[in-house]
Amino acid sequence: MMNASLYKKLPINKVECTACSWYCKIAEGKSGICGVRKNIKGDLYLLVYGKPVAVNIDPIEKKPLFHFLPGTEIFSVGTVGCNFACDFCQNWDISQIDKCRDAKYCVSTDSDLSPQDIINYCLKNNIPSIAFTYNEPAIFFEYAYDTIKFAKKHGIKTVYVSNGFESKEQIEMLKDNLDAINIDLKAFTEEFYQKVCHAKLAPVLENIKRFYEAGIWTEITTLLIPGENDSEKEITQIAKFLKNISPDLPWHLSAFHPDYKMLNKNTTPLSSLQKAYEIGKKIGLNYIYLGNVPASTLESTYCPNCQSLLIERIGYNIKVDNLKNGQCKKCQFKIPGVWK
Repeated sequence: MMNASLYKKLPINKVECTACSWYCKIAEGKSGICGVRKNIKGDLYLLVYGKPVAVNIDPIEKKPLFHFLPGTEIFSVGTVGCNFACDFCQNWDISQIDKCRDAKYCVSTDSDLSPQDIINYCLKNNIPSIAFTYNEPAIFFEYAYDTIKFAKKHGIKTVYVSNGFESKEQIEMLKDNLDAINIDLKAFTEEFYQKVCHAKLAPVLENIKRFYEAGIWTEITTLLIPGENDSEKEITQIAKFLKNISPDLPWHLSAFHPDYKMLNKNTTPLSSLQKAYEIGKKIGLNYIYLGNVPASTLESTYCPNCQSLLIERIGYNIKVDNLKNGQCKKCQFKIPGVWK
């Protein structure tokens, strides 16, 4: 447990948490929507500081990030809790702590892992980056931020894998420190966000712009759920929104599989992903990728200028071919990203 930094004191021992766009007003003895930021005697505490429940060494492509240190490993860490409650959550057993008390991981771990411990491991094992992932990093900001500051001193890059619901205050603190973010843009209607995610769309759209304009490398993921968010109209709206920010924003179109409270839906057919890919390309997005589908050539990166294959991806087997110093070897076209 650690004193939180993102909050304001209110009268009668209440506090306002300023870590995410809910701006929860929390009475003494209560927690915010996320379940891990608690008001104790008029001060806000982060209950999961140094208490991860998921720690792994992953390929960077698993985040997914395709224009950020391709082919490298990333130290991945997450805690319990979330500020969303998506019916299709694949990590529900750690994210939905208040809704699954009997689940295997919905308890605080006895094993501490401090920011310095994470940095030491990365330095010892030559791991170039750290991801705050599995659950929503915005809710364990103080733990992530302390790690980010240590990492920056040692030349280690840092990544958020996020639902994009950060507060303006959190983004202000991240903008000169965080290196990259993958934001889930789960749909393009408030109805979907309210009904399926128990959240709001508008702050996510605004934050995608904020992170991009802050100079943090940004990629977007949309999980296509049959009959929920995969209509031609909605795909077109998302693609146009991203194109208006930048045609170079990488967009990951990911296949849904039944999980948590959405077991009645079918797995996304490849044809739906391909159709969405074609819509995005027609609108003018330069880098669109399909995910959760085996043996797709649409995981690879091609030069938008001369169509040369730059990075071949088959699952997590990565071959950087015609890309050097962020440029296509054949036509010298600059490919946006973080390459070293």
